[in-house]
Amino acid sequence: MRVVLLQRDLAWGSPKSNLANLDAALDRNPGADLYVLPEMFTTGFATLPDATVESEPSEGLAWMKAAAARTGAAIAGSIALRTEEGCRNRFFFVTPENVSVYDKRHLFTYGGEQERFSAGRQRVTVEWRGWRFLLTVCYDLRFPIWLRNQDDYDAIICVANWPDKRRYHWDTLLRARAIEDQCYVLGVNRVGEDPVCVYNGGTVLLDPYGNVMAACPDNTESECSAELDMKMLQDYRAKFPVLEDADKFELK
Repeated sequence: MRVVLLQRDLAWGSPKSNLANLDAALDRNPGADLYVLPEMFTTGFATLPDATVESEPSEGLAWMKAAAARTGAAIAGSIALRTEEGCRNRFFFVTPENVSVYDKRHLFTYGGEQERFSAGRQRVTVEWRGWRFLLTVCYDLRFPIWLRNQDDYDAIICVANWPDKRRYHWDTLLRARAIEDQCYVLGVNRVGEDPVCVYNGGTVLLDPYGNVMAACPDNTESECSAELDMKMLQDYRAKFPVLEDADKFELK
């Protein structure tokens, strides 16, 4: 499976600008099976001004559906969305045939996200072209029990707006999740600035050993890509069956 990760400099509260930027990036990187975008890719990390939060029907979701149909690929990323149940940081995984949804479980209380957004309660995995993906958003990365591999996924997708001042944490936690869960990790962060924070990237694709397969340069709007290898993953898990020795638990 060929994966393309898109590290963007998101224009604050401007879906049209961001979607035009993403169209151009997709055109530069044809032929992938999966394209992964940052968290809140239409607006930037919109937890304060109401005007930056999309309402249903979502312009961003309509774009994702059109992009999936045009490319024949899956498009993944989260949108700040006002719904009948309140505002959600909603991760959409869109294929030409289907739309899967995950609402961010761990809201970023340090940044006030919980004051205007409602948390999701359901862990979501999706299957695409023989691969199982666990959907996660930014702050979720800090909670390994929520992400713990129960032999139900092959790769974690984590989309983020992760500030530069905590970049070391981002790099370390992504690698830890790959190693402890014996999976690929697709981490997509943004670059640039919003009214509160500065972002320097760190978009990376890690293999199950924690090795870097592809990465975007820091502080640069760019894309990177790599091929996921199912045989390698299965051979590694069979040779070194760590997951079989894991503690059993039930997520609440």
